[in-house]
Amino acid sequence: MSEPERGRTRLLTGWGRTAPTGARVHRPRTVEEAVAAVDAVRERGARGSIPRGLGRAYGDAAQNAGGTVLDATGLDRIRAIDLEASTVTCEAGVSLHRLMEVLLPLGRFVPVTPGTRYVTVGGAVGADIHGKNHHVSGSFSRHVVSLELLTADGRVRTLAPGDPLFDATAGGMGLTGLVLSVTLRLLPVETSWMTVDTERLPDLDTLLSRMTESDHRYRYSVAWIDLLARGPAAGRAVLTRGDHAPPAALPRHARRAPLAFRPPRLPPAPRGLPSGLLRTSTVGAFNRLWYHKAPRSRTGEPQRLASFFHPLDGVGHWNRIYGSAGFVQWQCVVGHEHDDALRRIVQRISRRSCPSFLAVLKRFGAADPGWLSFPRPGWTLALDLPAGLPGLGAFLDTLDEEVAAVQGRLYLAKDARMRPELLPVMYPELERFRALRAELDPHGVFTSDLARRLGI
Repeated sequence: MSEPERGRTRLLTGWGRTAPTGARVHRPRTVEEAVAAVDAVRERGARGSIPRGLGRAYGDAAQNAGGTVLDATGLDRIRAIDLEASTVTCEAGVSLHRLMEVLLPLGRFVPVTPGTRYVTVGGAVGADIHGKNHHVSGSFSRHVVSLELLTADGRVRTLAPGDPLFDATAGGMGLTGLVLSVTLRLLPVETSWMTVDTERLPDLDTLLSRMTESDHRYRYSVAWIDLLARGPAAGRAVLTRGDHAPPAALPRHARRAPLAFRPPRLPPAPRGLPSGLLRTSTVGAFNRLWYHKAPRSRTGEPQRLASFFHPLDGVGHWNRIYGSAGFVQWQCVVGHEHDDALRRIVQRISRRSCPSFLAVLKRFGAADPGWLSFPRPGWTLALDLPAGLPGLGAFLDTLDEEVAAVQGRLYLAKDARMRPELLPVMYPELERFRALRAELDPHGVFTSDLARRLGI
């Protein structure tokens, strides 16, 4: 038997390192091997399969207890680059990091990147990732020209935006099939640097006003929030906004190679760190330092692209800092008209003294076409919390209810514990997705721990 047919059993988690489950992992390296692997799953008829990229979904979206996981990283070829059309065609296992290595020297950049470049193109479609530029550029799938999808019946289908199966796949968390390749529109850039404006804001109201008034002037915008600040300072923030730098804005030493891409590398986080390292006192000290060291106002600062977009990527396995218990990422979006709900959520987190130092706020623009795509117009708040916090599940349930009450939603690529009855409230196209999935895949060839937990 070849490797894709045989597979091997592995214990898998998401990036949050919670709820490990075992599955047979197959790593197809060609389209033919991928088709054979899916055919074998269909014929076996037990526990199905789910695609997996670099494992950066925080919860259980890329796990499949007792079943099969299709490791797409073996599909890692860049097939074509068209500089005139500004597109790239690549297989689904190619990472955004690899695309940046290849494309930046050619004056092209990916149109959307999340807070890590270590995600695959297939994963970017499946989670319909967003970045600091959603208010301008939308999510990843908005820039996909076409994609090849291997469905449960063993067929390879070519899909384009507007096709119902395309819209189900964008944000569909791998449940419609295995993405094999993607043709993606690119963003022309002149350098691998950013020009960045930074300001320190004293409270949440000031932050919301500033972003509402002037975010449209910037391609990228994100705010780090101190969720441990209380009283009048609750929601105080450091707002960072920018755009791709022209050559004239670069430091003198960078002008000789303006498109060079050399991300910094630091030692990886060590194994075996204690779970109590990130507690209220230590995170509170970090947050105070981070807030007060930020400039009150600074404009036009040149920053390397990796520092602006992916500051944590320089530290390998940074998720280990939460210890063996892992951590939970919670991300919501609420409409602009419901900023009062956002204020209540921030106040609740502040009053409970939740030790989150990776809390960020962004503005979303127009909704994307994916039926289960997360973004909708409004405010999105993302935060991390150690999984071992006492009463964490019950507390997050109250936040979930606050979000659902204003027709907001949680991000499925981050979720590890929401209650299934809230899903139809948050995702009004869910029944449409379920119907298409039932027709396309009646025997559950594609499924996951996430799908079973939430009844997707």
